[in-house]
Amino acid sequence: MFLLILLFSIFGSIGVLLISALVLLFPESIRYRLVPNLVSYATGTLLGAAFLGMIPAGLKQAPVFSFSVTLLGGIVVFFVLEKLVLWRHSHEEQPSQQTATVPLILIGDGFHNLVDGVVIASAFLTSIPLGIGVSLAVIAHEIPQEVGDFAILLESGLSRGKALLLNGLASSTTLPGALFAYFWLDKTSSWVPYILALSSASFIYLALSDLTPGLRKDVGGMATLRQLLLLFAGIGTIAIFHHGQ
Repeated sequence: MFLLILLFSIFGSIGVLLISALVLLFPESIRYRLVPNLVSYATGTLLGAAFLGMIPAGLKQAPVFSFSVTLLGGIVVFFVLEKLVLWRHSHEEQPSQQTATVPLILIGDGFHNLVDGVVIASAFLTSIPLGIGVSLAVIAHEIPQEVGDFAILLESGLSRGKALLLNGLASSTTLPGALFAYFWLDKTSSWVPYILALSSASFIYLALSDLTPGLRKDVGGMATLRQLLLLFAGIGTIAIFHHGQ
């Protein structure tokens, strides 16, 4: 269990960072078409992980009312945090239009990746299929975000090397978050369902508030069909790991 948490936490941070850096090597015209497809798939994995994995698992371990209150409260909290610019998550097709500063991007990403580590560990402490499904959802939504972050850092005047270094430092917080959750939650198992509720809230909020608005910009019939197919593909990916669980 510990090795799985370690492995997926590392891949969910450093692995995603390297993949995102490779995407930046593509011509801008290809990135412009690729990123919305990644976002569509990521939206499906986030919703699938929340509704097919974390929420059912949490409801098995906690009273329905208290779990639901935590889930609802989590959505409100993430809304407030985003309003306070403590939770920055942008997936716009043209990151240069963002007004976020470099420190804000790095602090926001560091905090978010720390939470991702807690999410991954708490999911694995519940079950291995849930942990794998949640990790895939984290990886899927981090790739388009990191691509956008790199673009913003580069357009802010940073060199590719410095942008990679700073983004790497922000991404590295996933592992401490996972280790903290593993050793802490393992001794306080009663907290696990409520961590799952908060994790579900963050996934739902990210999918519906941050990802889908960008997808609504392209209203063409073929674009909508492609988005739906990728959305269902993301949901299906998560469903595979929970089939028969």
